[in-house]
Amino acid sequence: MQQLKYICFLLLVVTIISCSGKKGDNEEEFVIENDSTEINTEVAFGFQLNEYRVERDTIKRGDNISLILARHNFDATEISQIVEKVRDSFDIRNIRAGNTLTLLKSKTDPPKLEVLIYEPNKMGFNVIDFRDSTRAYTVNYPITYKVKTVAGSIDGSLSSSLAREGLDAGLTSKLSKYFAWSIDFFKFKKGDKFALSVREKYINDSIYIGTEEILGAYFEYKDKDVYGFPYGSENQKNVEFFDENGKQMKTMFLKAPLKYFHITSKFTNSRFHPVQKRWKAHNGTDYAAPHGTPIMTTAAGTVIETGYSSGNGNYVKVKHDGTYTTQYLHMSKILVKRGQRVTQGQTIGKVGSTGLATGPHVCYRFWKNGVQVDPLRQNLPTSQSMSKAQLPAYLAKIKPIKEAMDAELSEKFQH
Repeated sequence: MQQLKYICFLLLVVTIISCSGKKGDNEEEFVIENDSTEINTEVAFGFQLNEYRVERDTIKRGDNISLILARHNFDATEISQIVEKVRDSFDIRNIRAGNTLTLLKSKTDPPKLEVLIYEPNKMGFNVIDFRDSTRAYTVNYPITYKVKTVAGSIDGSLSSSLAREGLDAGLTSKLSKYFAWSIDFFKFKKGDKFALSVREKYINDSIYIGTEEILGAYFEYKDKDVYGFPYGSENQKNVEFFDENGKQMKTMFLKAPLKYFHITSKFTNSRFHPVQKRWKAHNGTDYAAPHGTPIMTTAAGTVIETGYSSGNGNYVKVKHDGTYTTQYLHMSKILVKRGQRVTQGQTIGKVGSTGLATGPHVCYRFWKNGVQVDPLRQNLPTSQSMSKAQLPAYLAKIKPIKEAMDAELSEKFQH
């Protein structure tokens, strides 16, 4: 019996040793296989990184290519030769603090810098390859564009409402510019609907880098449907927005010569003058604003007068066409010259209190057919409408965009 127990014990020991050896073999094979997987996948910038000692660095203020190379054991003669060789392929002056450097060094001792990779932005990278003969080149990532159409409702600000639908909140400033003549973006009601169709820009079809273009937009505003679509030059520099019928959204005149203002005195035949202390007509509209606030011309035209008078202070007068002329008084600084052509919204001066003024403001004066009138009471004309020749192409272009936005609205707000 004791002999049988001894034999069983020996068999148990042999089994444990055998199992232990097999387990060790499996672990070794797994480690080798795992290392092989890392080697095959660790590729960046077109280089097999496991073949190098990889260092990553951030460009510091004051750095330039010479200082960077000097820190990695290149002497003055070598640096001069490198700079000369890469001058036409790599703008060495374009290195900016905060951007990333990747340095690939040999595995020798001491390590030698073989490849320098500079990432100026998300769009690509620059390479200086020191192996064999020094050369430099640039790699640009492939860019793709995707159209996105979404619908939503206002809850809070427009920018936060856009962000909830996966759009760039920064689109608000562009939209407020294009729709300024139709919508006051501070007067949306909670629950007002919107839809937007945009062309977005991606790197490698996956990394979002911004909105390339607004294709169309819709807003429910004061219980009205307001559509807007861009139409203009191919380079997007002179684009105007039109509604679904081809009517230009931009009116000939801005509502005011300032972006942010407070009306302190309106056009009237009888006002007690705060400086002269007597009753007299006030043939203008006073817009109060901090000293230095930009003053904009309310419509495109030609500057016909600039100057100074004891009453008006520094002033600019603009003729818009055969009917309308405007004038801007009490400026701290004049920024245009007589005879200069100006565009709507262009800054022509800065708010001040020159002349007869008790505080910083601009007095805005308005002439129609040579007679001073109240601009706030005028039924001002729209700018030039789309020509009949352009209209068919415009309507054909916006049709699928409008249909896509309407479909999103219908799906989002099914009743």
